[in-house]
Amino acid sequence: MVISKRHAIPLSIAIATALVLISAYFSSAGIQPPIVATELLQDGDLIFHASKSRQSAAIHRATHSEISHMGIIFREQKGTKNNWYVYEAVGPVVKTPLQEWIESGADKHYSIKRLKSPGKLSPQEVESLKEAWKRFEGKPYDPYFAWSDQRIYCSELVWKMYKEALGIEVGHLQKLGDFDLNSPVVKELLAERYGSEIPLQETVIAPSTMFNSPLLRNVGCL
Repeated sequence: MVISKRHAIPLSIAIATALVLISAYFSSAGIQPPIVATELLQDGDLIFHASKSRQSAAIHRATHSEISHMGIIFREQKGTKNNWYVYEAVGPVVKTPLQEWIESGADKHYSIKRLKSPGKLSPQEVESLKEAWKRFEGKPYDPYFAWSDQRIYCSELVWKMYKEALGIEVGHLQKLGDFDLNSPVVKELLAERYGSEIPLQETVIAPSTMFNSPLLRNVGCL
C-alpha cells in the first residue's frame, strides 16, 4: 500500500510516540524499560530530570516544577563507537555517560528538548558549544546559585554555553526573589546556605525555566 506524503507521519514523531507507548507498557508490566533511543539524539540537545539530590525537593517547591536538574548532550567517538555524554555541573563540571545520568534521576524518567530553529546544529555550532564548555570544565558546583563563573550550577552552565557560543538565551533570567521561597523546605535550605542575608536580587536561571522556553521543542521522554 502506498501512503501519500500528505498523510505520512514524520519519523521523529513516530519514534517519539512509540517510546511513550513502550514506556507505558513496561511500566504496567513492572519491567525496566530501555534507557534511551539514541537515534533520536543530536549534539547540543538538552536533557532534564528530577534529581535525587538533597536540594531537589527545595527546587521543586520554589519553582513549582518537577524539573530540578539538567545537562547538555554530546556525542564522542571512542574507537569505532559513538558514545553519548551529558555535560553537566553536578560536583565539578564533568562529562557523565548518558545512561549513567539517566539512572541517577528519580524513577529514571527524563525529557529531551532541542532548539526549534535551526533544529540540527551545524558542525561549527557544535564545536563552538564544546569550546564554551572548556571554560567551565572542572569548576566546582555552586550551591549558592551566584551569577559568577567561579562556581557553576547545572542550568547556569547550559545557559551560558548557549549564550556564549551561539548568542541564544534559552529561558529568561530571573531574580532569586522571584521564586516561591515560602515552603519550609525552601526556607531551611536558604537559612543553611545564606543565614539571614538571602540575596533576593541575585540573577538566576532555573532548569524549569529553560525547560519551558518557547525556543525549545520536545524530542523524547521516558
